[in-house]
Amino acid sequence: MKRNEFIKISSIAGLSLAIFPQFSFKKFSEEFSRSQLIGKGNPDIVGNTYTSKMHKTAKVAFKEMKAAAAKENINIEVVSAYRSFQRQKQIFEGKYKRFTKQGLTPEDALNKIIEYSTIPGTSRHHWGTDIDLIDANAPRPADVLLPENFHGTGPYCKLKMWLDENAEKFNFYEVYTDNGNRKGFKYEPWHFSYAPVSVAMLKEYKEKIDVKKMLAEEKLLGAENFSDAFILKYKEENILDINPKLLP
Repeated sequence: MKRNEFIKISSIAGLSLAIFPQFSFKKFSEEFSRSQLIGKGNPDIVGNTYTSKMHKTAKVAFKEMKAAAAKENINIEVVSAYRSFQRQKQIFEGKYKRFTKQGLTPEDALNKIIEYSTIPGTSRHHWGTDIDLIDANAPRPADVLLPENFHGTGPYCKLKMWLDENAEKFNFYEVYTDNGNRKGFKYEPWHFSYAPVSVAMLKEYKEKIDVKKMLAEEKLLGAENFSDAFILKYKEENILDINPKLLP
């Protein structure tokens, strides 16, 4: 997509949202393959590293957001962007092995993993639309992705306030909000999603991907412990209980 086409689409989307709250980004959808939806290959991903790989239109919007923040001495740094199925599988299975070796039952290990980590094939990072952000100009704590770093006296408070005020102007929305009624993944003030693409991908994901069948086919470690009840709860809470502005 050329830059002027992207700006035109983004402007129309932003104006439509302002005038019509019920407006959905699905109007800008395209058809996505199974591989794209579960992180096994996407021709629209650009970049060379796990912090630079993004969907091509999300990358254009991110660069514009980064430039705007820089004017206020905020250096937005991506610490995680596109993540392939294989990479998510390594993360997931590594945690599964560690937790079960520590004595947790398979069921308890799975529940502990999904407090923050997604099951491979279900991660929003597979789409190249979602990014984890910090401020490179602030002091860097040992563990950057902790909620307390973004509130109170945390090093990323200035970034968080700027994102709260400005991210949506660039069509980036916080995914796992600080809402006491929300279930699923815990609050992640660093995690933002580029809505014009991610809303469309979530819509097709819901329509095309049978999560239990997909996990069985991929032979994921611990998959035999994914009961129907576990999968249903995971879909309703971890996949769909997100910022309502990111739902199809």
